[in-house]
Amino acid sequence: MENRKRILSRNKAIATGLMVGAAVLFVVARSQKGHGAWEWLAAFAEAAMVGALADWFAVVAMFRHPLGVPIPHTAIIKNKKNVIAGNLANFIRDKFLASDTLIAKLREYNPAEHLAVYLMSKDNAAGLAKGLTRVIADSLDFIDDERVQQLLRAALSNRIENFDLSSSAGAILDTLRKDNRHQIVLDDLLNRLAGWLATAEAQTRLANSIDDMCKKEYPILSAFIPNRDQFSHGAGEKVAGRINAFIQEVNSDPAHEVRGKFDTAVTTLIAGLKSDPLLRSKVEAIKLEVVHNQSIADYALNLGNDLKSWLTCDLQRPDSEVQEKISAAVAGLGETLSHNRKLRESFNEHLEKLVLHYGDTLRTAIAGHISGTVQQWESDDYTEEIELSIGSDLQFIRMNGTLVGGVIGLLLHAVGLLLA
Repeated sequence: MENRKRILSRNKAIATGLMVGAAVLFVVARSQKGHGAWEWLAAFAEAAMVGALADWFAVVAMFRHPLGVPIPHTAIIKNKKNVIAGNLANFIRDKFLASDTLIAKLREYNPAEHLAVYLMSKDNAAGLAKGLTRVIADSLDFIDDERVQQLLRAALSNRIENFDLSSSAGAILDTLRKDNRHQIVLDDLLNRLAGWLATAEAQTRLANSIDDMCKKEYPILSAFIPNRDQFSHGAGEKVAGRINAFIQEVNSDPAHEVRGKFDTAVTTLIAGLKSDPLLRSKVEAIKLEVVHNQSIADYALNLGNDLKSWLTCDLQRPDSEVQEKISAAVAGLGETLSHNRKLRESFNEHLEKLVLHYGDTLRTAIAGHISGTVQQWESDDYTEEIELSIGSDLQFIRMNGTLVGGVIGLLLHAVGLLLA
């Protein structure tokens, strides 16, 4: 700012010196009675002086009242501050921030391609990862505050208590049931059961269960069974085989009785969750018991504290695993964007949609911010800032006006002599 003030003062001094010089030259030339060359100098000086005074008045009138006299339509910039602020804000809104302009710039810039190049750089990926880990670390410090924890616990408990678990569970199950998708769940469960029954572990457990049942229910008969271990093992294999055969039968028959019963059970459960007061109250009671169970709360708290401790220790290490993972993920995103043209096109298209969707709101907000900020400036500070910005160039108008006025004075004098 000091440099701008110095340049403005220098140019003002030069322009004023030329005006004073023209006035002095005019007085000297007139004192010579206008003979010979003095006649021409007088014409030059008179017109130069008039031009200098006119331009001085015009330039000064832009910023303040000339000589302090409140002449109408002077101190324009100071008096028109609010109008100028509004017009400037509207100009920026309609010209620089217009949706068409922004979309054209976005397409020209191709942000997805530039983002891919930026993210593929190891230094950039590491810098982003470092910034994100710093945010995570700061967030952990914030969460460690007991007041914040109390607020979070209260908010979470309140949300869970007000959450309608029955209706939500019913809605989820109802969605799963559409297009018989719940039968796919049944198929998966049956296949998992069949896979387990085919293992030696499952058949051994079945054999042991059969042997225990025989000893408890039929102790006398059990004592007369020869090779009881082999008998139990064979029985376990046969039971597993029969169950597997039944499972295959259910899987191969879309209209099997088991499927119908399963569908009826799911339908009844959904209806109960949505409208049965008794079932809903039971679900609500279980939910509240879980929420207010101190053991579960302590377990969740300890789990959260362990996670925070691990994260805190990891983020403090120079070879942080979390930071490395984030850096690798960022670089991987860049690689994917770089090699996937459709993904880049999708990214750019969604960015354009965001600009179109929020463009008008943001443009209006930015214009309002600019206008409001300028209007809040002190008038003198605002005027001084503009004068420092363009005042030096305006002094050249004064200089040129002095010289151009003098030249015009010479031309008019010459024309007058010719007409005489």
